[in-house]
Amino acid sequence: MRVDWAKSLPVMPETTLTLIIAAAQWALSFALFSSILFSLNYATRRKYFALMAVISIMFLSVIFCFGFSYALDKWNTVPPAQSAGVPLGDKGLILSNSLHRNETSVILLEGTAQPFGPRVTSIPDQPLVFHESANAGFALPPVPFTDDTPWFLTSLFIDVRLNAGMIQKTFAEGYIPFLIYTGSLIFFLCSLGFAIKVSVWPLANLFLGILAFRGILAFDTFLNSPEIQFILGSVLGNVVPASFVIPMIFTCLGLLIHTYSVLVFVARRRDDDEY
Repeated sequence: MRVDWAKSLPVMPETTLTLIIAAAQWALSFALFSSILFSLNYATRRKYFALMAVISIMFLSVIFCFGFSYALDKWNTVPPAQSAGVPLGDKGLILSNSLHRNETSVILLEGTAQPFGPRVTSIPDQPLVFHESANAGFALPPVPFTDDTPWFLTSLFIDVRLNAGMIQKTFAEGYIPFLIYTGSLIFFLCSLGFAIKVSVWPLANLFLGILAFRGILAFDTFLNSPEIQFILGSVLGNVVPASFVIPMIFTCLGLLIHTYSVLVFVARRRDDDEY
C-alpha cells in the first residue's frame, strides 16, 4: 500500500526509494511473525516431527531475516538518481485530509508561492466560496486530521513498526547483536507451537496462535520501552550487558515453554502406552 502511495507522489526518485525501503522494513517484521505462525500451524496440521519442524523454521527464519536486512542495508547505500524533480505545490494546490472523501478542502489558487493569497474553500454540501486572502474572516469547520482506524489495528501497526525498527537497529550495531536479538525472538516465537495444537479444530488453533503472537509483539514493545529499559538496566546492569537483557528474557521464556511442551508430550505418550 505504501509503495502504491509513493508512486503517486510528485517527488524525486530518491524520496520514493526511501519510502519503499521504509515499507520493506515494516514488512520484514510482519512477514517474520506471519511466516513462523503459518509454518507452525501447517506443521501441526500435517503432523510433522515437532523437533525437526521447529529447527527448520528457526533456521530458515534467521536466514531470511538476515538476508533481507542485509539487502535493505545495501540498498539504502545506493546513490540517489540525479533528477531535478517536480516542485510540490503549484497553482491550484488542494489542502485536505485524504483519509476522508467528504471533508473541508482549501484550494490555493497561487500555490505555495502565496500561501496566504487567494483561495477557494470547499465545504461538504455547500457551494464553493472564494476568498481574496487567508484573513477574509470566514470561519471554517474543524478539519478532522485523524482516521477512523480501530485502536487494535492502530496498536498492531505501531508495535510492528517498533519491532522492525529494533531489528534494523541491532543490524546496524553488528551481525552478532543482530543474530542474538533475532535468534532469541525467533526461538521464543517457535516455542508457542503448543498454542496451535490446543484443540482439535485447526481454525481455532490458528486464532489462538494469532493471539499468542500478538502478545509476544506487545511484550517486545513493552520490554523495549525507555522506562522498562531503565529498570532492567538498573537491576541487571552489573550482571548482564544492556543489549543482552531482552534476548536473555526471550531465551529463558522460550526454554521454559519448550520444556513444558516436551513434558506434556512425554506424559501423553506414557498415558497412551498404559492404555
